[in-house]
Amino acid sequence: MIKTEAINTVVFDIGNVLTDFGWEPFLRRKGFDDEMVERIGNATTRSATWNELDRGVLTTQEIIDGFVANDPGIEKEIRYAFSDLSGILVARERTVPWIRALKAAGYKVLVLSNYSKQAEEACPEAIAFLSEVDGGILSYKEKVIKPDPEIYKRLCERYDLIPERTVFIDDTERNIIAARNLGWHGIVFKNYEQVESELRSMGVDY
Repeated sequence: MIKTEAINTVVFDIGNVLTDFGWEPFLRRKGFDDEMVERIGNATTRSATWNELDRGVLTTQEIIDGFVANDPGIEKEIRYAFSDLSGILVARERTVPWIRALKAAGYKVLVLSNYSKQAEEACPEAIAFLSEVDGGILSYKEKVIKPDPEIYKRLCERYDLIPERTVFIDDTERNIIAARNLGWHGIVFKNYEQVESELRSMGVDY
């Protein structure tokens, strides 16, 4: 049976969906032990300050100062760790074939990601797949981050999306809840097999 509101657009988050956001191995490669990795993580990637990095309204120096303020006792370690973000995001081999398969089947493929200018500049190879998609939004360019409804609405307006015909795949549940509240379909990414099974159940065939 053909659905009258069949999905025609697949929207992807980037970190931990189309790329690995590997902040823990990134810190270990810089020589930190497990205890320090946890401590730095709490002051940086797990903190509210990280959201401001993705929002794109503060300078790199202001962001790092914010991380330091979260744990002044490890200022030296934080400043060293985030002086260069190369390798914090790593490409996934399945990403480009996945995008191409969806597009070949006739689906529009977009990205919607909380993403910083710093990460874009430090890890260009991780997001080389952007040349394959039909467009999208990186949060730092818009100065708004998920799960603010505004960023979803901008994507809809920019690409003439119909919420009921759009599915969003993100690894963070609150971002999927926000999409569903606007009428989108949503899948919380756990692994490829689970996502592909849920897509098939929604009638997405590729």
